[in-house]
Amino acid sequence: MSALKLKALLGDYPNTQALKQGKVRSSLVESDFQPFKEGEVPHDFFKAVVAGQYDWGELALMTVLQAISYGYPFVALPVALHGRFQHGQICYNAARGELKPGDLNGRKIGERTHSQTTPTWVRGILQDDYGVDLSKVTFVTITPGHVPEYQEPANCRRADKGKKLVQMLVDGEVDAIVGNADQNPNFKTLIPDPAAAGLAWGKKNGALMVNHIVVVKASLAKEHPEVVREIYRMLKESKAAANEPLPKDGIDKRPIGMSANRRNIEIAARYAWQQRILARELKIDDLFDATTRALD
Repeated sequence: MSALKLKALLGDYPNTQALKQGKVRSSLVESDFQPFKEGEVPHDFFKAVVAGQYDWGELALMTVLQAISYGYPFVALPVALHGRFQHGQICYNAARGELKPGDLNGRKIGERTHSQTTPTWVRGILQDDYGVDLSKVTFVTITPGHVPEYQEPANCRRADKGKKLVQMLVDGEVDAIVGNADQNPNFKTLIPDPAAAGLAWGKKNGALMVNHIVVVKASLAKEHPEVVREIYRMLKESKAAANEPLPKDGIDKRPIGMSANRRNIEIAARYAWQQRILARELKIDDLFDATTRALD
């Protein structure tokens, strides 16, 4: 029996390198990986993944949740390609005065995309841990999301064409942006000591803020569960081959398996539902099937 040929999207990370370079092989599946031109990154192709142009591959976690909530036929694999604590991913312009998380009600926050994974994690932090009323914040976005059916809430507005988040913050058009403070010497993280705040959040919630995970088409999962298990095996072996040292905080930022990812995804789904990113509330079983739920 010849290997099943599949079209795949997968970024170039330490944990995917062995697989993409052919060092991890399979007799069951042969993946044709999307090549990247200079400057291209995986999220440039996420709309194509949502549209069903790939058999399996990488998607942002909030895009997975959103797509499944709108009925797109995907099954998730418990494979986090990367994650981090997002407390350092919102900043303000200190040249215009001090700003604290509790000051955000009635203010404007710039975001690349409202339904993007990082802003959704950040908004969840602000709402749950700092008492920010998200309905009283105006969100200024640059681009729409990856799921075309989704409509942004009434307190979102699109920035004028050509606008950039960093310059908008410099010019005072927004009070904070979702992004790194190191983009400008006057920018400071909105949340003090974000590294410590992130570790405290992780300990409190027993979770990691995952960014991108892996999905397969539901038809592939139904017709070829053995191939889905094989994709998981290869991803797991590819991660092991990277032999990445743990970061200083000792937390694996690329967790793999249901035991390692269940809590991460549960909290992501809760944040997404609270913020009305989803068409319907999702439970963990809505993302996985019997095959992928058993992967560990």
